[in-house]
Parts: sequence; structure tokens; C-alpha cells
Amino acid sequence: MVSDYILAESLYLYPTPAGVYYAVSSLELDKPRKFLHKMLMQPQTMALNLNNLKYLMEQNDAQKCFELLHHCQQLGWVQGLDSNREFPSEALEVMLPSMLGKLSENGKVLLADNQGFYLATHGFPHEVAEELSALSAEIATVHERRSGLLIKNMGLKSHAWSIVDAFGNSEVGFWPLFISKNRFVIAIYGIPHFNQPEFVSLVWALTMRYSTK
Repeated sequence: MVSDYILAESLYLYPTPAGVYYAVSSLELDKPRKFLHKMLMQPQTMALNLNNLKYLMEQNDAQKCFELLHHCQQLGWVQGLDSNREFPSEALEVMLPSMLGKLSENGKVLLADNQGFYLATHGFPHEVAEELSALSAEIATVHERRSGLLIKNMGLKSHAWSIVDAFGNSEVGFWPLFISKNRFVIAIYGIPHFNQPEFVSLVWALTMRYSTK
């Protein structure tokens, strides 16, 4: 019943790093992913109340709204903030390098577009960043060409690729970010640290810039 759920209406809805990763890791649009996308398309966090849930979930059934919120909360995809927060509004070229630097153990990260050009880098020399960006586009082409085998036949859900060492540890990884009709890639040298607030800010800024309303 609807009465089984009680909203903490003094909070503001905000996705967690895990929720953001889920939201942009695939083109498949299920209900949780649509909900997370809608949150990231707002210029500021929205208060946690039923009317806002209905808007963000595009759902008028209160019970279904509560169930979806509960599902996302159990998976650690949403969180409640004590105060309102606005999306990072600085120029992307200014804010991206510092955000990217937090996503790797050694600070070597870049963000590339689907054409193989990097938008920003932290820790990589220009020449290396260019080559890795071009490689990310080539990997995306191969993945799309072989998606029937990887997804349908082998059941692999991830679109990420990695260059591994002899022990299977990632040396350089390539993670796609699907934002509306745009495909970006984060290339990371070493261990990735996606569980950072900067990752949420990064995707929020990209969504506000590139998503189709």
C-alpha cells in the first residue's frame, strides 16, 4: 500500500556515483535509468516529494513511484541531500580536468568524444591523449560490430574494454558514457575511482550540455 512508504521530505534527490554509472553505462532505457537520466537533466536538485517523483519518473501512480524509488535506494543509486545543489555551470574546458583527475589512482584520465578527439585530459601528455582518444573510437567500432557475439551470445552487458597485464589487471581501461545520442569515453590509466562525487558532477555537467530535452 502507498501508506507503507514514508518520504523524508526535508531532503533533495541526488544520484550516487553508482547510480550515475548505471545511468550512462548503456543505451538500454529501463525505468530506473530513465529516472536517473531525468534527475541529471535538472539544473538543480529537486525536493523529495511525491509531485517531483511523478515528474522525474513520468509516472502518475504514487505506489509505482514509491516502489521505483525504493528499488533505486536499495541498489544505492539515489541519495538524499540536506541542502539544494546546482549543477556545475563553469565552462567545461575549465572544470573537466580537475574532475577527471579524481577518477584515477594516479590521476591519468581523459575524456574523448565518439569521433576519437579528447575534450579534456589530466596527467596524459598531448600526444598520448590523442592516441588514446583515437584508440577509444576504434574500440567502440569493434564493440558495435561484435555486439551480437558479446551481448547476445555471451551475455556480456558491459561496453567497457581494457588492456590488461599478465594477471588480468587493467592497465588502461575505456569506459563509455552514453548521454542522450552522444557517446563519450573515459580512458583511465591504472585503477579507476568512479565512486567519487566528482564523477556525479562530471556526468551532470555533460548531461546538461549535451542531452536532448
